[in-house]
Amino acid sequence: MIGFIGGGNMAEALIRGLVKEGKKNIIVSEPIEERRRYLENCYGVRTTPSNKEVVNLSQIVVLAVKPQNMKEVLEEIKDAVSEKHTVVSIAAGIPLRFIQKYLKTDKLIRAMPNLAATVGEAITVLAICECLEMKIIAPVREIFMSVGKVITLPEQYMNLVTALSGSGPGFLCYIVEQFIDVATELGFAEDIARELVVQTFIGTAKLLDSGLPPDKIRQKVTSPGGTTEAGLRILSQGTLREIIFKTLQEATKRAQELSMQD
Repeated sequence: MIGFIGGGNMAEALIRGLVKEGKKNIIVSEPIEERRRYLENCYGVRTTPSNKEVVNLSQIVVLAVKPQNMKEVLEEIKDAVSEKHTVVSIAAGIPLRFIQKYLKTDKLIRAMPNLAATVGEAITVLAICECLEMKIIAPVREIFMSVGKVITLPEQYMNLVTALSGSGPGFLCYIVEQFIDVATELGFAEDIARELVVQTFIGTAKLLDSGLPPDKIRQKVTSPGGTTEAGLRILSQGTLREIIFKTLQEATKRAQELSMQD
């Protein structure tokens, strides 16, 4: 049995992925009755208002709660968690050492999926203790592989992961917004600008996913004396790289600040 404490958007994305792959033994605790009914009706999962019930019935417990609620939840379930449980946290900024202070199990995993899980295209990073056996890790990997790709990194990288891939969809969408706004300002109707920009980003993402390195794609588009070369000249002369560096640096710093609030 896989249990989710919290039935929000990310939990729903993971549940959707698991159900799509045929997993049925899922229980979710969620305080809002309307949300429980929704999850039951959409995915056929069992729901409950009780976090302890989820722990008692599950072997894998996914902590899908907001970081600010983590301490309260851990206090509530600590007596129900035992060494038989594998506990997975997807809360941003919460280090494993914080969870270890409350729970009587060494089978702890920290995961950072991103919003693309809702469309089955997430990249999830797992931070896993080297002491864990593959038979413990494999079922957890399967949960996140149901919504995209999974890689494993030491926990020391998780703040940068949070900034890069966790917050990344927000940063990339801001860039998309700017392209749409500027294209509209230069003469396109907004709906036409949006369609052109969004499909260009989708197509480029698929080119990248095919294995072509970004510099090779850029070179294929760039003809000597052409329009791409003219535009790239402006990009390379500006402060784009510096802005990206500062963006990731500031987001990583904030993740670090959150992780120290224990």
